Amino acid sequence: MPDHISKQFDLELETIRTRVLQMGGLVEQQIQGALDALASGDIARFDQVIVDDAQVNALEVAIDEDCQHIIARRQPAASDLRMVITVIKTITDLERIGDEASKIARMGKVIHSAERYQTPRLREIGKMAEAAVAMLRRALDAFARLDATAALDLAEEDRELDDDFSAEVRQLITFMMEDPRTISMSIDTLFIAKAIERIGDHAKNISEYVVYLVKGKDIRHTSIDAIKRELGQSV
Repeated sequence: MPDHISKQFDLELETIRTRVLQMGGLVEQQIQGALDALASGDIARFDQVIVDDAQVNALEVAIDEDCQHIIARRQPAASDLRMVITVIKTITDLERIGDEASKIARMGKVIHSAERYQTPRLREIGKMAEAAVAMLRRALDAFARLDATAALDLAEEDRELDDDFSAEVRQLITFMMEDPRTISMSIDTLFIAKAIERIGDHAKNISEYVVYLVKGKDIRHTSIDAIKRELGQSV
């Protein structure tokens, strides 16, 4: 990022970046907490994840207000403006990831409280969960390091997570057709798998914002291969 005559402006930009990473860390804890509680049936852990969502929401509002103040007072341009825009977009996706973690916690609480016929296929969706959490962590790391190459590579991984979700849906449909007793478990699993798949989508969005921030290129709704060619990377 360029140096400014106003050191205070530099500090303000760095502060919002730091707060985004703080928010990202909290969201990651939410996801992991929901998944751990799903495996253990820890109701108190589910409740904590749900409570933490209010803190995530408050951070989104606070950071958004900081960005609005920077725009009003500093009238940023070029890369500084892209930074502020990227922050605003990123915190929106982080808040939605927090919502998905909260959904998993709420569903998990219902499942374990009701002692249903079968708990969700945790082993099968575990791979998806690990991939989604890893995507979020790497997206935040790319944002912290302003690494457009890593961000672009991450955008491709969402395809694999989508494929895993589609395969899980097909498997669940098979179970429900073969044994009606699995219908409740299958619906629960589908709900959780969809939340995990959405977390991956939001992580991909964050990675796309990093490319925009660093390269000044909006890669949404554009094929990854085309973007790599345009940016001079190997396909």
